[in-house]
Amino acid sequence: MSDDVTAGDVFGSAVERREDVPLLQGEATYTDDVSLAGMAHLAIRRSDHAHARIVDVDTSEAEAMDNVVAVFTGQDVEDSGVPNTIPTAWMLPGLITPQYRMLAVDKVRHEGDGIAAVVAETRHAARDALDKVHVEYERLPVVTDPVAAIEDDVPSIHDAAENNVAFDFEIGDGDAVDDAFAEATHTASVDLRQQRIIPNAMEPRAAVADWNDATEKLRLWMTSQNPHLHRMLLSAGTLGLPENNIQVIAPEVGGGFGSKIYHYPDEAVTAWCSMQLDRPVKWQATRSEAYQTDCHGRDHTTTAEIAIDDDENVLGVRVETHAGLGAQLSQFATATPSYLYATILSGEYDIPAIHCRVVGAFTNTTPVDAYRGAGRAEGIYVIERLMDVAARELGSDPVEFRRQNLIPSDAFPFETSVAVVYDSGEYERTMDTLLDHIDYEALRERQTNLRDEGRYIGIGIANFVESAGLSPSKVAGELGAQAGGWESSIVRFDSTGTVSVFAGTADQGQGHRTTYAQIVAEELGLSLDDIEVVEGDTDRIPQGLGTYGSRSASVGGGSIARGAREVREKARRIAAHHLEASVNDVEFENGEFHVTGAPDRAIHIKEVAHEAYLGHDLPEGMDPGLEVTNFYDPENFTFPFGTHAAVVEIAPDTGEIEIQRYVAVDDCGEIINPMIVEGQVHGGVAQGIGAALYEGAVYDDDGHLQTRRMDEYAVPHSTQLPDIETDSTTTPSPHNPLGVKGVGESATIAATPTLVSAVVDALEPFGVDHLDMPLTPETVWRAMGGGD
Repeated sequence: MSDDVTAGDVFGSAVERREDVPLLQGEATYTDDVSLAGMAHLAIRRSDHAHARIVDVDTSEAEAMDNVVAVFTGQDVEDSGVPNTIPTAWMLPGLITPQYRMLAVDKVRHEGDGIAAVVAETRHAARDALDKVHVEYERLPVVTDPVAAIEDDVPSIHDAAENNVAFDFEIGDGDAVDDAFAEATHTASVDLRQQRIIPNAMEPRAAVADWNDATEKLRLWMTSQNPHLHRMLLSAGTLGLPENNIQVIAPEVGGGFGSKIYHYPDEAVTAWCSMQLDRPVKWQATRSEAYQTDCHGRDHTTTAEIAIDDDENVLGVRVETHAGLGAQLSQFATATPSYLYATILSGEYDIPAIHCRVVGAFTNTTPVDAYRGAGRAEGIYVIERLMDVAARELGSDPVEFRRQNLIPSDAFPFETSVAVVYDSGEYERTMDTLLDHIDYEALRERQTNLRDEGRYIGIGIANFVESAGLSPSKVAGELGAQAGGWESSIVRFDSTGTVSVFAGTADQGQGHRTTYAQIVAEELGLSLDDIEVVEGDTDRIPQGLGTYGSRSASVGGGSIARGAREVREKARRIAAHHLEASVNDVEFENGEFHVTGAPDRAIHIKEVAHEAYLGHDLPEGMDPGLEVTNFYDPENFTFPFGTHAAVVEIAPDTGEIEIQRYVAVDDCGEIINPMIVEGQVHGGVAQGIGAALYEGAVYDDDGHLQTRRMDEYAVPHSTQLPDIETDSTTTPSPHNPLGVKGVGESATIAATPTLVSAVVDALEPFGVDHLDMPLTPETVWRAMGGGD
């Protein structure tokens, strides 16, 4: 067993990631590393304007350039007869779904909309030719704000969407909330803005398409979090090819954070160009192109209110949100601000009545979809800011006010007033673990003493709960999902005793090849070196729903665990046959079957695998081979939770924020690999800090993105991140075979309200009870009276 881990002790061990050596040594293959004979290169002419009619597209000058193979327009795509529609994957009642084409035909609706595709012999020739595609526009009015977009006098972005409203969603009991506010002795409210976030994966999106005209089969390498979804949408939505004639391959994918789940026009155009030219075509986004076209996250404007009684019990919460969707509906754009957002507004608290209304609006901006923590991050931000504002209104300690309203540990499973059932939790234990870690009372005393010296530190606390591993499929379908919540896997012994695991999820840095191998090693008593994990190829893996929403460990891992256990039970029957014993008398330990009470009568599972493939001497009626295909559809979501804290100090003369401490206590159920969990927490906190203090997409009045480069969009540097202290509690989930809950998004969800809470707490002497993100030094300085 590698890494000094013995068989039977691998689950829960900090095994080093198997993925890292080839990645660090440059031996890994990314999409842009794929090079095929005769390959041409694609560049996309994008709109210069946020909203305009296309009067004319003149491609003649570009077509005449050296090394240019072809130039195609949106009309060429339309005339080719392919379906040419990027589908919406989550329906809501009354949803408006305008056609979303691969290339624009009549209008452009956001800066960066694709208008024409240039294919050339080299990448540079293709990009040079973009300036020679001349587009004549008739400019139209622009709106970028989701509140302004639905006003009566604003022209429609899509003819079908009156007042630019895509949907008007409500959940909860409005009458009960009205009664709660009527009964309340205290109320508080907050208006808040959650700004647009631009994903910043290490690897920009890319695609290599290879159409074979003789076999009518398409191979497509791409940066995908969900190869099977991409295959399905290419078949049913954009290209119209039979699904079994499309192979989607996701090699190494350098980060996704949600942005590589969706079917974009770009990979469809790449494939379509390959089909027209019958030769391989490669497209690779530049960083600035990715900033314009990768689906953004968040973009919420919210008014939230809370009602409280004399005993400081929360009676009700009322939320109204305007969600910017961008110019088109991306696949899960409708789910993120509705069911993923509103259903988490109870947070960790027992709130008897909640009502939430969300208006989803089209704007002349890049489409919005799920970004790490999607919906859950926005919802927890709302309830945690409300809890802080309410505690300030009551004159109460924010920790004790939270404690007063926590869901007790004996109340699980707990049904919230917004339609979800939390699986398990010990919220107070986790919060107390954090408070002990930071010595909360001593921090408050230090804060008081420093204020007397003119120094301002702030202590921010945030509780969170998130819904992970969307399931079961029936419920997902009832809510509007056009896909299921299951996951599939194959666990296959080879005749020599090694095991191959084929998983329908898709790794982008999470460490699946390590954690999945740990699951199988634990179940089958094998060394990690005996196990290969395969993902990301639709021809090798029959079906799968990919990696997003913290589903890999609970749903993907659950499927693998179930498959491994079925393999083990078949092996037990073969072992019993060879040991001439009853199946009920055969025990399994550390990879070996033995007869109860007779440890010398034993056979190793590798020997059993050999016998299974020989097929010479198997139990009556048993087929040869030793493999299982498993489809696993959990009975419910899982609900990871935790408490995070930050201590910051504000420089009063500049508004600079120093993060002195950041502490995260998470409960993600059973932990497969604590080192990987810690890495996920560190990365999640970094992204949450980015949103809280630095990041934000900015458009001008004409809809031009002002933050289109890394020197304009403030991703935090490593030097701006604190040492992150981590701890954990363990509350197993009853809803999957491993008891895991997921951790991929938790820290991002927690970090933004934690940091904002800390900064606002530091500014209490200045009468500040809320500031909108990002909390730049100028924002803080002005809040302290700077410039007055």
